[in-house]
Amino acid sequence: MNLGDAILIGQEALQAIAMISGPLLVGAMAVGLVISLLQAVTQVHEMTLVFVPKMLAVFIMMLALGGWMLEHAVNFGIASFSSIAYIEQ
Repeated sequence: MNLGDAILIGQEALQAIAMISGPLLVGAMAVGLVISLLQAVTQVHEMTLVFVPKMLAVFIMMLALGGWMLEHAVNFGIASFSSIAYIEQ
């Protein structure tokens, strides 16, 4: 394995992580932004008003996108393990 192969494997791993976790992070960020705007308008600064809706949003998104996320992770794992045979000593 040379440096180029290691960089390629690391790059593919980072892309897989971004693809799997990206939708959840964007959803939590959007809900947090809406709740923060609501708190700024109403001047109610309660921590549970931010935490609970974010948890619910992430849970709902995991229910909706869980199959796709799992499929993407399994495909990455299969590709990673199958590429072991092609790595030079």
